[in-house]
Amino acid sequence: MGERDGTLVGRVAVVTGAGRGIGAAVARALAREGARVVVNDVGAALDGTGVDAGPADAVAAEIRAAGGEAVAHYGSVADHEDARRLIETAVSHFGGLDVLVNVAGILRDRMIMNLEPEDWRAVLAVHLDGTYNTTHFAARYWREHRGGRYRLINFTSSSGLFGAPGQPNYAAAKMGIVGFTYSCARALARYGVTANAVAPSADTRMIDSIPAERRRSVPGPDRSPEHVATLVAYLAGPRSGWLNGRVMGARGPEYTLYSNPEPVRVLRGREPWDVQDLGEELHQTFGPAVDGSPLFAPPPGEMDGGQ
Repeated sequence: MGERDGTLVGRVAVVTGAGRGIGAAVARALAREGARVVVNDVGAALDGTGVDAGPADAVAAEIRAAGGEAVAHYGSVADHEDARRLIETAVSHFGGLDVLVNVAGILRDRMIMNLEPEDWRAVLAVHLDGTYNTTHFAARYWREHRGGRYRLINFTSSSGLFGAPGQPNYAAAKMGIVGFTYSCARALARYGVTANAVAPSADTRMIDSIPAERRRSVPGPDRSPEHVATLVAYLAGPRSGWLNGRVMGARGPEYTLYSNPEPVRVLRGREPWDVQDLGEELHQTFGPAVDGSPLFAPPPGEMDGGQ
């Protein structure tokens, strides 16, 4: 940091959940490229309980020791006023805000029949409400200072994109973030903002908490969070403006551009359908497109489509 001109020199970034894992790797990568970074982390345990200023302080100190500029912030993104103070910290300490990276998250994994309301709400509060809270105040700043090359980078997950069975709360929040990102991409472009989402896979305490048989495999042995951070560092830069409203995956040194939702097949009628006729036509028209799906196979006994 500081030895060469990076791609983010002069830019100010806020990174949530930056005290550990992928968030810490992102904060360090942005700083290496010259960004001034607000390192946000409440310092909670994996389930969201407890507070500890140590993780955010340590990452900010590491960045400064390497010649970069960073300040720690300990507020919870799930708290609307804490999120306001977080964005204000970037403006007051560094004079503006160019990049917001929403990484903060917790896990409270349960199968749906065992998931209690407090665990549902806690996960959505950090992931979904937290992403809204910080973006709300960042978007206000960007609207007032329109014309920059601003970047909103949200973190989704393969759990949301593909539906992890033991994470209904996490999957709902992460897929909600995708829709939120699409909306922001459309709404904020007029102010010079791009909004994209990243679905990461890396060795972190969050991944380590998931049983091995439920983890999506990563090609090759290298699962370092640095690979995710490299992608984010590019997306945070002024040359990434060609990409807006998309989801990208990062798994080791492999990057994926996911397709946006689009119609697969369409069935049109000329008059209101009879239920039985509609069922037969749906099965004939849509059945070939879903048969053999490895993710959402029909329950036993229903492979004939219920005919």
